Amino acid sequence: MAKRMREKSALRKQNADKRAKAIARFVRISPSKVRIILDQVRGKKYEDAVAILKFMPSTATEVILKVVESAGANAENNLGLNKADLVIAEAYADGGPVLKRFQPVSKGRAHAIKKRTSHITVILDEAKA
Repeated sequence: MAKRMREKSALRKQNADKRAKAIARFVRISPSKVRIILDQVRGKKYEDAVAILKFMPSTATEVILKVVESAGANAENNLGLNKADLVIAEAYADGGPVLKRFQPVSKGRAHAIKKRTSHITVILDEAKA
């Protein structure tokens, strides 16, 4: 049984995604707001994406910029890639857990307020020349 487990583990490592990535989890911003910004940088070169994010006025750009820079650092340090050759291959925001709060309103009622969280993932790949 142990031999089969080692074989499966080796096969999993062999088929693993070799691209650089970074994930920010449980970020307290709505995924829909993050997706608007991610659509602007998806497919762009790493340096162009960083420049775009630095000058965008949205609050989501701060977190996305951190994730993109982290993915770039992972590519440089762990995989030995050059940042100038990188492209944002994939960028997506999934919904995280929702914090449910309640606002009191008239006649003893309460309205639900959903404070959404996001899991932001950025995957970098080498540019095809």
